[in-house]
Amino acid sequence: MSDPFSLAPQPETYWHLWTGTDGISRQQQCTINQFQLGQLGPGDSPQFSRPLFDQGNAFVTYLPVGWTADWHENHVPKWIYVLRGAWSVQSMDGQIAIMRAGEYSFGGDQGCIATPEGHKGHLSAQVGDEPCVQLIIQRNDAAWRQAPPGFFQ
Repeated sequence: MSDPFSLAPQPETYWHLWTGTDGISRQQQCTINQFQLGQLGPGDSPQFSRPLFDQGNAFVTYLPVGWTADWHENHVPKWIYVLRGAWSVQSMDGQIAIMRAGEYSFGGDQGCIATPEGHKGHLSAQVGDEPCVQLIIQRNDAAWRQAPPGFFQ
């Protein structure tokens, strides 16, 4: 067997929700790469990681079966990791992304301009017959605000 640390991991794919200069939210698949081999703490086994921020918040959310949200913007940019179940996000351009356990997205749709129908930001909903459990990670500053697709490469 070859050395597991001899090759860096392949880029990870995620959905990036963002606001264009026209004020319309959109979604695009992007990748995170440039993982570095190192230790997260003294005595830890080496692992590949990609730091995203120094200070922030992380919390778990639970979306029960049937949960939906009206049109809204993410109040701050955040990463949303699906731990269990599934959920959907519809952006103002009509794109619908469904994320299941093991998939994740970036919510950076701040600053949208409402359409005549009152659509601003995105719609989100729990999908399927199992609750959706998510891990949310957000910064305490504006460093991710208006991050375009590809920002985290």
